[in-house]
Amino acid sequence: MSTPPARPIVDEPVPSLTRWGAEELARLTAMVQQSSLFYWKGPQTTALLDEFRRHYPLKYCFPCSSGSASLHIAVAALRLRPGDEVIVAPITDMGSVIGILYQQGVPVFADLDPHTYNLDPADVRRRITGKTRAIMAVHLAGNPCDLTALSALAREHNIALIEDCAQSWGARHLGTPVGLIGDFGCYSFNDFKHIACGDGGIVATNSEHYGPGLSKWGDKSYDRVAGGRAPEELAPNYRISEPQSAVAVAQLTKLNDIVARRHHAGELLTSLLAGAPGVIPPRVAAGDTHSYWFYMLRLDLAQFTVPRGEITAALNAEGVPATSGYIPTTVYRYPVFQNHNFFGGTWPARDAGHTAMDYRTVSCPVAEAILNDCLVLKLNEAMSDAYLEKVARAVTTVARRLGK
Repeated sequence: MSTPPARPIVDEPVPSLTRWGAEELARLTAMVQQSSLFYWKGPQTTALLDEFRRHYPLKYCFPCSSGSASLHIAVAALRLRPGDEVIVAPITDMGSVIGILYQQGVPVFADLDPHTYNLDPADVRRRITGKTRAIMAVHLAGNPCDLTALSALAREHNIALIEDCAQSWGARHLGTPVGLIGDFGCYSFNDFKHIACGDGGIVATNSEHYGPGLSKWGDKSYDRVAGGRAPEELAPNYRISEPQSAVAVAQLTKLNDIVARRHHAGELLTSLLAGAPGVIPPRVAAGDTHSYWFYMLRLDLAQFTVPRGEITAALNAEGVPATSGYIPTTVYRYPVFQNHNFFGGTWPARDAGHTAMDYRTVSCPVAEAILNDCLVLKLNEAMSDAYLEKVARAVTTVARRLGK
């Protein structure tokens, strides 16, 4: 007679969230009673901007269709010329680089800090050339970039700093919310972010240089203030709609509580994993606040007797919601970059001689190492301390069992 399997250490399912409720329903009910669902001066979008500014006091704001759209609008506002460069992290979503390429710019990938998984300012400095127009700081998983160093570099070289805050609602750098330090803050309401309306975003700035014309870059270059439809430049339609705004504004009222719970959960998990051999938790700089969209750690694989996949499988068997890696490879290794297949099998900026970039030769060894040995643990604001203690105990148990 076979022995029944041992009970896993994490003997309960991942706590589930109820993300939408009475607040969203009330907004949606009011929305369907409106005569128009157009964003401009719509009551839901107006309320969204008011609520957003309670958390992020930015003068010029354009609510848009996605976080990717918010980044494209910021890049478009720079008025890049073909071949102009934007420095960006190689571990990010494609949404960070799409706008650069569509504006005929060149994404330049800089390496990462091995412990925060964010841009290494020293490598960013090495990548700056006479063509560099901006640095895009991606606050991965909610861990703030070193904005002090990156903003100093931007000022020194008279280039823009764009903050990709898609994963970092509620995160703070030395007490200041991310998105308020750079020239642009770009946010996402994607279904899987801290707060969500399915898809949506906001791009915002306090810059008097970029701000007055910001909205045109997401609204076909139409001037909604002065009126008229005589576009002076080429711009896409990335407008938000009133249904999206209705859900997003209700979500924003919950932001502080959601972030406080996630921050507590992430910090508790880090403290509980302190004794796990071969397990390297993420590092948060002193004075910063990580908002933990997810929890990514690294493994010192030299301390284990089995490869990462078997470690992950052992964690799953113990009930830990863990996955090997994050994205499959660094962005510059994606086929679209390796083949320079950006526009119908061509890359006009390079074909016309505006850049000599060859992504087949790009290497960011720290970023590649991070993806080769990292694990991602699910984390959400519904997780109790007791649940997280089980997760940490399971990780520590597996690390000891499979360690050398």
